[in-house]
Amino acid sequence: MIGINEKLDFKPINIAILTVSDTRNFENDTSGATLEGRIRDAGHFVTAREIVPDNVGRIQETVKKWCDDDDIHVVITTGGTGLTGRDVTPQAVTPLFDKVLDGFPVIFHQVSFQSVGLSTLQSRACAGIVSHTFVFCLPGSNGAVKDGWDKVIRDQLDSRHRPCNLVDIMPRLAEV
Repeated sequence: MIGINEKLDFKPINIAILTVSDTRNFENDTSGATLEGRIRDAGHFVTAREIVPDNVGRIQETVKKWCDDDDIHVVITTGGTGLTGRDVTPQAVTPLFDKVLDGFPVIFHQVSFQSVGLSTLQSRACAGIVSHTFVFCLPGSNGAVKDGWDKVIRDQLDSRHRPCNLVDIMPRLAEV
């Protein structure tokens, strides 16, 4: 079976959301709010949500802090994955990766192509593992957040997804 097995128990996890932007605050951070709503609707907990400027040091500081927290299982960033000079999320986060989820940008771009066509080339969405925490970096648009969560991340963070999912392997991420 491929997909959600409704006979299995759902295991909620703790997710932190980081919006990377020089112009957003909690009143106008629509992509962060969209992501938070979708995470809660899926049955998970949003245990932290912050907004930091497009600054490598600030992004790294926040991601490291959350990845060192045993109560946070996943970090999702939104914003800063484009091509302009201020877009530095991948430069900040990828050096922190212990392992890269190589398939994530491939699948994200396939999904995104259905929504925005060749404009998906302008995204540097990425994902990996920092310490024992999954980190996903999404573009800052509402559409990209919806596509990334709804069509890629959500099912992999559902413990009922078969044939496999990321929740089932979380306890083994710290193995040496």
